[in-house]
Amino acid sequence: MSIYVGNLSYEVTEAELNSVFAEYGSVKRVHLPTDRETGRMRGFAFVEMETTAQEAAAIEALDGAEWYGRELKVNQAKPRENRDTRGSFGGGGRRNSNYSKRF
Repeated sequence: MSIYVGNLSYEVTEAELNSVFAEYGSVKRVHLPTDRETGRMRGFAFVEMETTAQEAAAIEALDGAEWYGRELKVNQAKPRENRDTRGSFGGGGRRNSNYSKRF
């Protein structure tokens, strides 16, 4: 299981997140995604802890807590969805229809 931590300040560091979650158990991993183009943090993180009991305790204690002037959103991370690797040119569009001609 993994914990999703949302509404983070862009100033938060991996070490600070590790420290906060370590109060609830052993932290295995902290991941702070960054924007590919700017390198800026994206405002959320994922935290993995040693046991599900520790993760549940951290979620219970930190969801809704204020940190860096922001109310944290902390919950169980959802599994990553498979993304269409064809990009925006993949199906689903109305490229060959007469939709635009009707109006």
